This record gives sequence, C-alpha cells and structure tokens, in this order.
Amino acid sequence: MTMNLEETSRKPKYRVEIVEKSTPPAGMSGDNWHRYVIGTGPSKIEGKKPGTLRAVTEHAEAVAVNLNERAGGRSYSAYTSRKTKAS
Repeated sequence: MTMNLEETSRKPKYRVEIVEKSTPPAGMSGDNWHRYVIGTGPSKIEGKKPGTLRAVTEHAEAVAVNLNERAGGRSYSAYTSRKTKAS
C-alpha cells in the first residue's frame, strides 16, 4: 500500500515514546515522579513531571501535539526577531 503526500504529511512528527516511573530530579521531593521521552527520529526531548502515570502521559501527549503544530507552521510562536528594519 502506498501513501500520497497528503496522507504522509498528516502523520505526527513527534510522538511520546515512553512514560515510566522515575526518581525525582536533584533537589526535588516526592515519590510520584515519571520520566517521559518525546521523539522524532534521532531527536529526543526528555522531561520529568510529578503526578500519576495517566496525568504525565496526557501532559507528554499535549507537548507532542504542540510540537507537531509548531513544526507544521500552524500555530503561533512566541519567537520574534530582535532585528529591526532601517527606515
């Protein structure tokens, strides 16, 4: 089965690869921490967040959706150029 360009462009680029129980980051307390990895190919984004497995998974999925929207140019970016045009 082959896919046309429109079908392949709708596939998410970033996806949640893993969410697992973890130790807290240095200097943080608590025992309900999870580590998540979001990736696309060799690029990986790793984070830690306190909460239930379900809550952290939902957070990681929301981050992946946001990254995909930003990568596709469909979302507002907070970045602005510092260069100004000469008048």
